Amino acid sequence: MAASLTPLPLSPGHTPVNILLVDDQPGRLLTYRAILEPLGERLVDASSGPEALQKLMQDEFAVILLDVNMPGMDGFETASLIHQHPRFERTPIIFVTAVNVSDLDRMRGYKLGAVDYVMVPVIPEILRSKVVVLAELFRKRRELQLANERLAAANEALRTEKARELEMLNESLRLANVELAQRNVDLQSQIGERVRAEMQLRELDRRKDEFLATLAHELRNPLAPLRNAVSIRKLTGSDDPFQDMMERQLGLLVRLIDDLLDVARISRGKLVLKPEPTTLQQILHAAIETASPVLEAGAHPLQLALPEMPLPMLADGERLSQVFSNLLSNAAKYSDAGRAIELVAHRDGQFVTVSVHDRGIGLTPQQIEEVFELFAQVDTSIERARGGLGIGLTLVKQLVEMHGGSIRCESPGLGHGSVFIVTLPLRETVVEPAHAPAVAPPARQASGRARRILVLDDNRDAADTLAMMLEILGHEVTRLYDPHEAGAEVQRFDPDLVFLDIGMPSLSGYELARQLRAQPGGDRRVLVAVTGWGQPDDRRRTAEAGFDHHLVKPPDLDIVRSICDESVSRVV
Repeated sequence: MAASLTPLPLSPGHTPVNILLVDDQPGRLLTYRAILEPLGERLVDASSGPEALQKLMQDEFAVILLDVNMPGMDGFETASLIHQHPRFERTPIIFVTAVNVSDLDRMRGYKLGAVDYVMVPVIPEILRSKVVVLAELFRKRRELQLANERLAAANEALRTEKARELEMLNESLRLANVELAQRNVDLQSQIGERVRAEMQLRELDRRKDEFLATLAHELRNPLAPLRNAVSIRKLTGSDDPFQDMMERQLGLLVRLIDDLLDVARISRGKLVLKPEPTTLQQILHAAIETASPVLEAGAHPLQLALPEMPLPMLADGERLSQVFSNLLSNAAKYSDAGRAIELVAHRDGQFVTVSVHDRGIGLTPQQIEEVFELFAQVDTSIERARGGLGIGLTLVKQLVEMHGGSIRCESPGLGHGSVFIVTLPLRETVVEPAHAPAVAPPARQASGRARRILVLDDNRDAADTLAMMLEILGHEVTRLYDPHEAGAEVQRFDPDLVFLDIGMPSLSGYELARQLRAQPGGDRRVLVAVTGWGQPDDRRRTAEAGFDHHLVKPPDLDIVRSICDESVSRVV
């Protein structure tokens, strides 16, 4: 017993905690003290449950050593009352008993908050070790609580300081904002008119682009029956000397409409290039072929000076051919008959420069500055008689810049001709050798395989002329003008092909195509969309609606003939 009274070494900064000893027998209380005093903790005695509750209300305890068998209020009842109080619900209790307790009693004690049981006679080392652990746990918890309180106080002080700083900063910002707001008001009042004027200009520009696109589209509708009529005259073998002239002028009109659409699409950012490996020589030869009718009509000799080695490019060959054919056509248009035109190209590092020289009417410095502007015209009555819409060079400039190039114009003056110089980047890429163009087959009056064809267009002239052209080609044709009659007529006539206008009132060609596809046998019919819109997005929409072909107005005779000839013949 002497060894148990020897004080244990205490850690530096040891702070005693309260331990409540509850037992109705004074001898046991003395025993508990003798065992626990070496721990250096503050021991408080209580001889009954009520006294223990009174002590708890006066102070805070790290652990309670509680006798189970006490008269009046026993240990279980005391533990229950202790843990019912919110302050003590987490206070650990060690039950002391001289009687062997059953498992049910142990379970009851654990439910009441007991953390352990100690049997009498008490083994000092066991009791002391249990109390040491619980006392140390209490100290750590109290230290953590104090640390949290200090941290909360520090956070509150920091929050108060930052709130004060933020308030000062907000005040300075408020003053700055007031000053800035006043300056903004002054500035807005100064630029208000300019902003409104700019918005009006943008709106007018947008309306102009929409007007050009709509105009070009609407012009295609009356052109369709005109081209159909010219094709019919050609198919019937007419010897009219004006036939070639009508075809040529109609082609020129179609080209002007295409230029209008291209300018509108570029202005709205809807023109998409399709770059592919090609060579400058391929592009220029295609442009020369396109411009040949204009050059031959004016008897203009074309003098070429091109590099012998192919110059590789990654470009939209069709669009660049359009650029140079436009420049060649302009050179011929503004030159007197018989005057030579030069097409010169040379490489300069990773770029190529192509020049188109003419000996025509020439340009003034003012005209050179305005020549690439939309609708710009040479300002004399004679030249106006040769001019077009004034959109060709605008389109040329935009297409060249979309390819990463540049274009400029030079002229010594009126009467001394002009030169247009195009600079384009080269791309080192493998280009497949150009194949000789396939020879077009001779024109035929009709295919050897007659088709049953339905033509539907709310424009009667367009429907009648297209139907007549198909009949001359040897096909059995019926025509409709009302899209609502199409379903019944298709079931009655059972056509192999259906030429279907897209822009019809009350029922669009897209919806009608879906309805025809849903009919019995609809999947074997060839549906041809006839429309004034021909952009990739328009072709995608017709394909999604179930069309097999997309025909842009005015329809070309050779394309119509090809569609009919390629169609799968009816199986009877």
